[in-house]
Amino acid sequence: MALYSIGDLARRTGLTVKTIRFYADRGIVPPSDRGPTGHRLYDLDAVARLELVRTLRDLGVDLPTIRRVVEREVSLPEVAAAHADALAVQIRTLRLRRAVLTAVARRGSSPEEMDLMHKLARLSEDERRRLVDDFLQAAFDGLDTVPGFAGIISSMTPELPDDPSPEQVEAWVELAELAQDPDFRASVRRMAARLAAERDEAGHAGAPPRPDPGALARHHARAALAAGLAPAAPEADSVVAAVVAAYARDRGLPDGPALRRRLLDRLEDVNDPRRERYLELLAVINGWPAPDPLGPALDWFTEALRARLP
Repeated sequence: MALYSIGDLARRTGLTVKTIRFYADRGIVPPSDRGPTGHRLYDLDAVARLELVRTLRDLGVDLPTIRRVVEREVSLPEVAAAHADALAVQIRTLRLRRAVLTAVARRGSSPEEMDLMHKLARLSEDERRRLVDDFLQAAFDGLDTVPGFAGIISSMTPELPDDPSPEQVEAWVELAELAQDPDFRASVRRMAARLAAERDEAGHAGAPPRPDPGALARHHARAALAAGLAPAAPEADSVVAAVVAAYARDRGLPDGPALRRRLLDRLEDVNDPRRERYLELLAVINGWPAPDPLGPALDWFTEALRARLP
């Protein structure tokens, strides 16, 4: 059986004598025999062990785990699987850090803003899910059984990818801050409760789902807005009348100040600029097409409607 001195082993493996002696002293690659003068000698099995140790060390495996592998206390596939999982987490963390730093460099963020971005961006998937679930529960608790609300809740859920762009990181940070704003939560809750009440009324009447008043107002207001028509102009009377008539008909109620105030309240809830911003950020995070802007048409119509209240 061929035996190699520690110098021969160093030349054969490319490792230094000091490194081989270090592994030998820790029992990871013990010598196979000793020469007449007490020098350490190694056989081919030691060569194979050293090659394995070097490979595992290059992959970042710690020495105690390497010793368990070479002693066959744990299988190599088990160690490889565990470290592959750990590396996946590290890679994801590094990608997030890169995205945060790129976003900070582009925005010229302050140290405080950078710290906040880093903290929110490095949240685990479970932590992000809890943050979003907490927001959605505050907004929709008890309403998830209302027809159509499960789809609304799903459509408002952000999913930050494992390799986000700087734009997605920035959007996630802003959305996370917005989702924790108590006033915004109350606004979304109020809007959801009113929508649920309207759908509940329609359900009890056995009627099909009613058209969304926000969509109805936007549809009629866009043409007037594009034409440059002022909300208070007499020509806007017909636009307001058309929306109010459709709203009154859908709800089986007569037109009048009470109904118009109810419609105005509903549209002001929908027209919260923070809601539109949330949807814009959500589209960036999830890689969806940018939503149509809601604000200008609703601003025009709510001003026109308010001008025609007694």
